[in-house]
Amino acid sequence: MIKKEENILLEQGKMLPVMEHFYTLQGEGAHTGKAAYFIRLGGCDVGCHWCDVKESWDPNLHPLMDTVEIAETAAGFCKTIVLTGGEPLMWNLEILTNRLKELGCEIHIETSGAYEMSGTLDWITLSPKKTGLPKPAIYAKANELKMIIFNNNDLKFAEEQAAKVSANCVLYLQSEWSKRDEIYPKITDFILANPRWQASVQTHKYLNIP
Repeated sequence: MIKKEENILLEQGKMLPVMEHFYTLQGEGAHTGKAAYFIRLGGCDVGCHWCDVKESWDPNLHPLMDTVEIAETAAGFCKTIVLTGGEPLMWNLEILTNRLKELGCEIHIETSGAYEMSGTLDWITLSPKKTGLPKPAIYAKANELKMIIFNNNDLKFAEEQAAKVSANCVLYLQSEWSKRDEIYPKITDFILANPRWQASVQTHKYLNIP
């Protein structure tokens, strides 16, 4: 359980619940194949039933780390940093992103958009979920819309969400991993009929890397 004094540091953004952090290749979306340092923050209440990192949901399970320390560790490996989760926007990202920018980093975030934005962000991957819709302000700032497709209704939801982002936002459809053999043929047909969309594949799972 997070102690009172730790909670104050957490609210200030001086400490963050870090589930894991690692150097790997970005496996999805517009930056697929690029070297990146991932910082996965614990905590999420959006509750996607198909989430493949449900162990990230409870922030109390993950150690609080000094924000400046994790920023300096990450920047020592790579200048492309990906903030993910869980839901990273649950937390105050100002100190983390300010230090990363001081160290010359480009900061990407993967978010459902269900919380207000914080920090300095260079690339926003918005992945809306029906269980916790994005805050209105994030749509105009999203660089990439990544819709996870689990069933046919998700394609309709994807179109509804695409109508809210800017014209410059790149649109991706990505199958939920366990249903990829069923879903990718449907995604292919959908993209052929709606060519503004692109397919995203979790290449890191095929490469067997984090």
